[in-house]
Amino acid sequence: MDGSFQISGAEPATAQRADAPFRRRVDSFLDTALTEELRAAGRVTTGLKSSPEACAVWREKLCERGWFAPSWPVEHGGAGWSTEQRLYFENACAARDAPILQSSGVRTIGPLIIAEGSPEQQARYLPSILSGAHEWCQGFSEPQAGSDLSALTLRAERDGEEFILTGSKLWTSFAQYATHMFLLARCDPQSSGGAGLVFLLVEMDRPGITVKPIHFIDGDCETNEVFFDRVRTPAADRIGDIGAGWKAAKRLMAIARSNNTTTGLLRRALRAAQRGVVAQDCDDDALRAKLASLARRIDEFEAFEIHVSAGRIGAAEGPATSALKLIATELHQAITEAGLEAAADSDFAQAKYFATRAATIYSGTSEVHRNILAQAIGCP
Repeated sequence: MDGSFQISGAEPATAQRADAPFRRRVDSFLDTALTEELRAAGRVTTGLKSSPEACAVWREKLCERGWFAPSWPVEHGGAGWSTEQRLYFENACAARDAPILQSSGVRTIGPLIIAEGSPEQQARYLPSILSGAHEWCQGFSEPQAGSDLSALTLRAERDGEEFILTGSKLWTSFAQYATHMFLLARCDPQSSGGAGLVFLLVEMDRPGITVKPIHFIDGDCETNEVFFDRVRTPAADRIGDIGAGWKAAKRLMAIARSNNTTTGLLRRALRAAQRGVVAQDCDDDALRAKLASLARRIDEFEAFEIHVSAGRIGAAEGPATSALKLIATELHQAITEAGLEAAADSDFAQAKYFATRAATIYSGTSEVHRNILAQAIGCP
């Protein structure tokens, strides 16, 4: 639902496990709360998020239960679950086709505000994320700055207690629905690379912001261009020091890479592929063997995710989350390729296949993450 993050590293040894009473509570809640309409919305989802209507209903049910932010600490309104508990909940949701929420507020900026934000920012933003009053989008990529994010040029000109933003962002997921954006901008025009940046929290209704949807090949508009025409925003609405935004961005990217393709999302995709086999009355032993192999790989990924979250693999946070992102997104693509093989004429299988083509690009390309891993083991 929201991935997993640890503010101080390894999970405490006293963390609860997904024991039988916990599993029964989860199963009982899901069996009662998930209506057939919500399940249907989950089954037809091909992109990163289910329909806005289904997400709103499902989010409200989770909020009432206190389960909207499974791995947030209890003191900040989260459930405080262990990785094993979160994974059980994700898998149980996937098995029942619950709507996919993928909230950037819960998954990325919320954990960053908990870890790096001031008490005032935590009080201002966290309750609104949990209630759904704030929907967040990420303003990182630009026309000339994708995987090479430090090449960004969105200008943040200081004017008293405000910054004036001029420039644009690209491939901004769900900006058309967002109330807020977290973004990186260049506050020192003489700087280059990761120096001279500021990490800002910006309200999307500020004058001068224009959102232009980007139509995918299937007609959906999950991503957008966002233009800033001398947009004024408070300098106080930032994470970290002015000029040191790259540090906050790296922390956020590590959080995002650890959870943008979750075990639950992988299991949903595999279930869809298996449904395609049944619907097409497919009797291809090789394809069935491929799906069985993919199921085993998901189990292996889940075990790896648990070890990473618990700090058991002896790697720094950056390389560890790069490994999670790399494995998960390439596995996601392999699953949807098998789904298309099983049901080549299915509109759903085709849409699911196309939707995952970008998975190995967003949050850094597979090539970038392989370079990070190579450097971590000492390759030149």
